[in-house]
Amino acid sequence: MEDCELPKAAIFDLDGTLLDSVDLHALAWQEAMLKFGHDVSFEQVRGQIGKGGDKLIPVFLSADEQRDHGNELEEWRGNRFKTEYLPLVRPFSAVPDLLRRVRDAGLRIAVASSAKEDEVDEYLNIAGITHLVDLTTSSDDAEESKPAPDIFEIVLKKLKVDGADAIAIGDTPYDAEAAGRAGIATIGVLCGGFTESSLRQGGCVEIYPGPAGLCARFGNSLLAR
Repeated sequence: MEDCELPKAAIFDLDGTLLDSVDLHALAWQEAMLKFGHDVSFEQVRGQIGKGGDKLIPVFLSADEQRDHGNELEEWRGNRFKTEYLPLVRPFSAVPDLLRRVRDAGLRIAVASSAKEDEVDEYLNIAGITHLVDLTTSSDDAEESKPAPDIFEIVLKKLKVDGADAIAIGDTPYDAEAAGRAGIATIGVLCGGFTESSLRQGGCVEIYPGPAGLCARFGNSLLAR
């Protein structure tokens, strides 16, 4: 993308990027792991949040364990999150303001999340941004979740734009890796808990504290040039 050309689309992650939910997801995953006999710490799980279950579970379960109870574990995790933790999810500051700024700049807005489709819909409601989003994708739409590029490639195809004409916004190195494989540059935000160095290593080309910081410095960001 040339400096003089504005991007055509902004593709946002949800968990840890627009919504303060990473710790809650980590708790649900840790509880699921312990319930099914896997001694996994909160910190170990938290470092994997941003991946879908298809990528997270193999980090902690052997192939035999995945065949034996991987699906049951993931289903238990999903139910636990929805009943115990989803009601606690809140958006970060200035999320609707940021998305309105993006729309005012003439960009289309998409969501590319490793969450399930029903979770994505609920998240948009929680953040108050359903009316600001043109397109959503979830782990249900993709063969593989992040850091595979599937979700981003689906967004590009649906928006009918090239990777060079889009900017991804995410909080994990997995977002940046997935977007990079689809030819998309990534803006990183620190509000999901990953360090700046890990985001840079993942491929993020700009880093901001969170949605409010990106909104405040929008004119100098990749989204505006």
